[in-house]
Amino acid sequence: MTDDDAPRRGRRPAGQETRAQVLDAARAEFLERGYDAVSVRGVARRAGVDPGTVRHWFAGKRELLTATLGIAPVDPAAMVHQVLAGPVEGLGERLVRGVLGLWDGDEGATVRLVLPAVMADPGLRGLLPGFLGAEVLGPIVERLGVADARRRSSLVASQVAGLLLTRYLVPIDPLASMPADEVARLVGPNVQRYLAGDLA
Repeated sequence: MTDDDAPRRGRRPAGQETRAQVLDAARAEFLERGYDAVSVRGVARRAGVDPGTVRHWFAGKRELLTATLGIAPVDPAAMVHQVLAGPVEGLGERLVRGVLGLWDGDEGATVRLVLPAVMADPGLRGLLPGFLGAEVLGPIVERLGVADARRRSSLVASQVAGLLLTRYLVPIDPLASMPADEVARLVGPNVQRYLAGDLA
């Protein structure tokens, strides 16, 4: 076997090199511009490829960010769709149940593994509010059509973030070991008030 015939090792196929190039460009765009201002076209321009090449691997900027953060399997939009498939009454409980279902599954294990590193990086940490606002809380509050949407979103975020912290990241019993349905039943009414109730 000649040197030309020998299999080459340590080098990614051209397609994978382009994918990595796109992710590098996406990371730079997100860090410089923030989640809301980034577009697939802008990432493509920075990577030196056409937008169709970016969409070959990533459906949109949501998928670009989750891949950049290392949590590509996570699809918050699917969870939000399920949460919104029902009446306004009980929306808070469905949101809590949906979030816990996401974190308790295989996708959640990936998030729990990666999240400490993301939180330790100021640039990446700064992307989370825009991402969560645009992809999770924004669609829910928009569906409700209530006043003070920004304030309500931040209150819901504080409740959910505190729940995830004390259930998964710094587990505190009995909350950490409660069945998800029980947690949703107990915490859901607070989230419901933040979403649609009287904040006076």
